[in-house]
Amino acid sequence: MSSQFTAPPFENRPESISDLALPLAIGKGWIKFLAITQIVFASLYVLVSFGLGLIVAWLPIWLSIVLLQAAEAIDRAQVQNDAAALKVALGKLRLYFMIQAIAMIVGFCLAILGIIMAITLGLSMAKFAHLPH
Repeated sequence: MSSQFTAPPFENRPESISDLALPLAIGKGWIKFLAITQIVFASLYVLVSFGLGLIVAWLPIWLSIVLLQAAEAIDRAQVQNDAAALKVALGKLRLYFMIQAIAMIVGFCLAILGIIMAITLGLSMAKFAHLPH
């Protein structure tokens, strides 16, 4: 895979880094909005839980920082026509989505485990309840 950015074969001019970063630069505001709202809600969660929420809330805070770093790199790539900044931005976005996917898989596994435990507990309680059938 080449690290050179070129236009499709039907065009003769190479794309500039600013042009390649433009779709991300247009959505940069939404990326920052998502990051800031995640930080605010995770921080509120930590405050409401008297600090115990930090056990869970560190992940959204970290992911929000990654998104803010991606937004800054997108801006640098678009304004300064910087290929290295675009590469950093795409790497940060890859990291964000990878961690989100792993967290979702872990969440699904924990949900399935919880359902199995609830069914098992329910069936075991039915044996001890001596309820008429």
